[in-house]
This record gives sequence, C-alpha cells and structure tokens, in this order.
Amino acid sequence: MEIERRSGCPINLAMEVLGDRWSLVIIRDMMFGNRRHFRDLLNRSDEGIASNILAARLKRLVALGLIDRQDDPSHSQKAIYSLTEVAIELVPVLAALGAWGRRHLPVSEDLSIRAELLEKGGPPMWEAFMDDLRQIHVEDPIRGANREIRSEVLAELTAAFLETRARMEGDRRG
Repeated sequence: MEIERRSGCPINLAMEVLGDRWSLVIIRDMMFGNRRHFRDLLNRSDEGIASNILAARLKRLVALGLIDRQDDPSHSQKAIYSLTEVAIELVPVLAALGAWGRRHLPVSEDLSIRAELLEKGGPPMWEAFMDDLRQIHVEDPIRGANREIRSEVLAELTAAFLETRARMEGDRRG
C-alpha cells in the first residue's frame, strides 16, 4: 500500500501510517494482550471498535506491512494476525506514549500499570519485550497465537495488570 506523502518529514509519514484513531490501539492489543483473532480484537478492546472499522484497519495494517495475516490451522474460517518486525519496533514509541499519558492525562491505574512498568524498566525491558514478541509473532506465530510460547515480559506486564484490576475491584466492593 502506498503511503500518502504530503511531505518527506518522518513525523508526517509516521502519522500517515499510525495517526488514525484505531491503528495503534489494534497494535497495542496485539502486543500487550496477544489478541490475534478478529473476535478477540473486536470483543476484548476497552475502546469498543466497530467490526467494519476493525476489518478495514486490519486490512490496511496488513497492506502497510505492520501485521501479517495467516489462515488459522485450527479453524478454516479464522485468521491469525501477527505483528511484523516493523510493528515490534514500535515498543519504545508505545512506552514513551504511555509514559507521557501517565504524566499528563487522567489515566486509570489498571490500564496504566503496564506503561509504568515499561517506563521504569526502560530500554533493557523494551529490548527483552521485543525479543519475546519476535518469538511469539515472527518466529512461530501459530503457536504464539495459542499461547504456547511463554513471554517473560508479557507475563510480568499481564500479571501486574490483573493484580491491579483485582485490587481495584476489591476496593470498589469493600
């Protein structure tokens, strides 16, 4: 897919690829939630993306080379979406966006805990996370979609999110 080029500015060109309302949210959900099927991306997103928008964004992200689409061997009508190296290299960008959002916007504790951990972990954690994502999405995307491949960083981020959410729900009930 050809990128619209209003100029050769790298920030402008990046915004042409990632600047719509949903592309980074889809990449985030694939990256941090290992959501790899259309239904998971549709039904498990906090932001409530419409199915037609999700389908269009997935098609666009595939055409731009940020994600790959493969037939799911376990189900003839399902596809598995995987991050490409191009999308995996967005980890530092998403970590910086999350850190900025935590400092300047009214974030929720549960949804910002992963950003906090990535900010504290810095580049060494980002590199380890990118290595994990490469194993899950690039080296063995079918097993990675079925959660057969373990990611230490993803497990740490997910555990912190689940613990924070459980504590917050306990506080609301208590």
